[in-house]
Amino acid sequence: MTPRQRRVAVVSPQTRLAMVRRRTGIRVDVPHLAPTDVERARGVYRAQLRRALAALAVLAVLIVGLPVVLALFPGLDGVRFAGVPVSWLAVAVLPYAVLVPLAWWQLRRAERVERPSGRAVRGDRHPTAAVRTGRP
Repeated sequence: MTPRQRRVAVVSPQTRLAMVRRRTGIRVDVPHLAPTDVERARGVYRAQLRRALAALAVLAVLIVGLPVVLALFPGLDGVRFAGVPVSWLAVAVLPYAVLVPLAWWQLRRAERVERPSGRAVRGDRHPTAAVRTGRP
């Protein structure tokens, strides 16, 4: 009989580090916010959630509305563009063409909520832009 071989676990180095941290009891403290900052963070969260739900509603209307429109107009199956039915192009291309501007719109609205009221300056892309560029 051969001696029993020991099993070896193959894991990522990041996983090993995480397991070591868990065993040693090193804890990461969650930053504590001042009460005014907590209220502002909650307000920003709620405002961004409302805006995200609006963008999600637009996406839902597109995803649900597109098949409804195609069902109402079955003649689009006969119309061809570059040899491909227009209904196929509407299903395969249109959602992605709408997703890009929708994502851009949602991002700009979310960033606008995060911007402090006194910092609504045109051309300032990020609140820490002055720190990164070294310019005020």
